[in-house]
Amino acid sequence: MAAAGQVVVGVSGSLAGLAALRTAVRVGRKGGRVLVAVLAWEPPEGEVLYVRNPDSAWAARCAREAAARLDRACAEAFGGTPSEVTAVRRAVRARPDWPRTRTTSWSSAPARGLVGPRSAAG
Repeated sequence: MAAAGQVVVGVSGSLAGLAALRTAVRVGRKGGRVLVAVLAWEPPEGEVLYVRNPDSAWAARCAREAAARLDRACAEAFGGTPSEVTAVRRAVRARPDWPRTRTTSWSSAPARGLVGPRSAAG
């Protein structure tokens, strides 16, 4: 019987992020949990400048590029979508450091369900 819950991992494409993604797969497989790989993105000029001159086509292009980066990171980590766990990929429009600054720091996250690189900043 699968355990309730999800393993959420932030994806950046960095070596630490790829290691976190692989760790999240192991944690998800061991606990029978769904893996949720999240890549946060924002327009290159930032949300403040984007709001001054919004362009939905530009935002859609940025979203497609973020989804492609997420796909590349998964491909680099394990050759695509891991078959040993149920995996969901989400490219979300938010500041890339949003989970850390808005919810919890990676280093103080509970051992269940949240996997990510540790930061010297906390």
